[in-house]
Amino acid sequence: MKNRTLFAVLLAVVLAVPVFAQDNSASQTQPAASQPAMSQPAATQPAAQPATDSATGKAPLQPETREGFWGRMNPFARKKYVARQTDPIRDRINELDELTAANTKAIKDTDARAQAGIQLASAKASEADQHAVDAGNKAQAAQQTAQQANTRLTTVEQVVTNIDQYQPTTQTEILFKPGQTVLSQNAKTALDEMATPLKNQRGYVVEVQGFASGHGQVAISTSQKMAESVVRYLALNHDIPIYRIYLVGMGNAPVPVSTSAGETKPKRITGGRVEISLLKNNLEQLASTDTTAPQNQPQQQQ
Repeated sequence: MKNRTLFAVLLAVVLAVPVFAQDNSASQTQPAASQPAMSQPAATQPAAQPATDSATGKAPLQPETREGFWGRMNPFARKKYVARQTDPIRDRINELDELTAANTKAIKDTDARAQAGIQLASAKASEADQHAVDAGNKAQAAQQTAQQANTRLTTVEQVVTNIDQYQPTTQTEILFKPGQTVLSQNAKTALDEMATPLKNQRGYVVEVQGFASGHGQVAISTSQKMAESVVRYLALNHDIPIYRIYLVGMGNAPVPVSTSAGETKPKRITGGRVEISLLKNNLEQLASTDTTAPQNQPQQQQ
């Protein structure tokens, strides 16, 4: 019985010693933490100053300098003691998790805004490129139009400059028997070949000169009648305006004739003869540019 009592007392002492040592260490650490900063040694003050350098903005956790009766390891630590030691660590870990989540969300938001800005800038750049291409096409079309206008203006200037300068293009000769002023079938055929292409043309005149044998006023009158018969046929059968025909009776005026030596000598004719000369200026060229200009406009618009 005495042995049992003695064993129980020893067991109670063994169990009470760790509790007493743990309480003593906790009571010793609390006053040390509650002491003001001025009472701490100078060696520990610099460690507490960089409080804002941590991620949470709080001072870093400091290890306990007084380790109690059991030293570093306490095999008989209670739950409250362990919880008291681990609660600050758990709180800091939770704060770090929240800070990490907030930073991750901020990074994602920043990345999303950056991507949206990049896409918007790319769309604006593509739109600007399209506008630049359209502007280039319009500028090219405007340049082509300006070149065509310049070409047309040059053509018009040339036409206006040479509007009264007619150049002979076709010459036809109608022969008459002496004393006759009526056109033969061969004469009508020759006039048809010359006058048919003149339909709907502009910038031309027809020069009709009559020559007749004889002397004085009689020859002039005969040549005038032969030339009038040619003019009458052209006006009635081919609708050539009278204002485009210039008639003159030359009578028995000498006609220049080329010789074998290359010289021209005047020669008087026998019988009757009418020379028809077709003369044109540059108005026909201007009319051809008028008809081709509208055909080029749809191609420019396309």
